[in-house]
Amino acid sequence: MTPTKPRTIWPYAVIAVFVLFAGYIGFMVQQAMRTSVDLVSPDYYKQELAYQQRMESVARTAALPAPVQLHHDAAAQRLTLQLPATLAGQAVRGSLHFFRPSDQKLDFTLPLQPGPNQQFSTAKMRPGYWRVRVDFTADNQAYFVEKELLIR
Repeated sequence: MTPTKPRTIWPYAVIAVFVLFAGYIGFMVQQAMRTSVDLVSPDYYKQELAYQQRMESVARTAALPAPVQLHHDAAAQRLTLQLPATLAGQAVRGSLHFFRPSDQKLDFTLPLQPGPNQQFSTAKMRPGYWRVRVDFTADNQAYFVEKELLIR
């Protein structure tokens, strides 16, 4: 009788590793295909062309004697926007754009109200990270500031 060779499991282990690796790659491809890949904004390219004007507006805002202040009162669920006193006598028009980086569907825009101090309710906003973009004009000069807001 001839002695039998002991069976080794290495060929089966190598095949199992390749099968598990292929399954993992297939799972990752499936997850990548299901992920929403929205642009930051639907008119992204149009906004990119206006970039230089935006930078001039940011520089003009930074040159104001007092900064544009945005305060969030979590207890009262209120957001207060305070414009510099130097803009008090001028007709200020503009908007606040609430931008949610994680979900474009939650973005919304509110018009600026007359007066240097303006209050907005945050009661209906979902908790999380928001960017507030204040875009306004005063005396035919454009101003822009972007602040971060964390609602808990």
